[in-house]
Amino acid sequence: MPGAGFYAIHTAKLRFRGDGRWYADDEPVVHPRLARLFSRYLRPKPGGGYEIWIDERYHADVEVEDTPYVVTSVTIAAPGRITIELNDGTAEPLDAASLSVGSADVLYCRVKGGSARARFLRPAYYQVAGFIEEAAPGQFQFRCGPTVHAIADDRR
Repeated sequence: MPGAGFYAIHTAKLRFRGDGRWYADDEPVVHPRLARLFSRYLRPKPGGGYEIWIDERYHADVEVEDTPYVVTSVTIAAPGRITIELNDGTAEPLDAASLSVGSADVLYCRVKGGSARARFLRPAYYQVAGFIEEAAPGQFQFRCGPTVHAIADDRR
């Protein structure tokens, strides 16, 4: 991919891993503005998979390890009013009804109007962990103010 206004990355392989970081040929992309740019312009390809599409000149195929979005931080304004920030720099209200737990006990939610899934990075998970309770052995719920949402278990 050409420079995209920052610096050239000459790579055969771009990846967005489950740790919420971008990699070019297995080397981390350390420039935060470049990583944010990649996240903002990541989109699904019509035939499956993902690509970074800035314009006709600047585009590249991307391997997404888990989800195209990760929750990087959480802001709790008041009980029941929780905002999440995503790796693309956007913020949106947490859809607590969409919470689920996946393999390796990772917490997920739906984002972008429910059209995409986002993985909670560890720091963001710790910010909401105090709202998670065990409803029954092995079953968890999220208490958001007076409202309680069951956390779906997708590990099976």
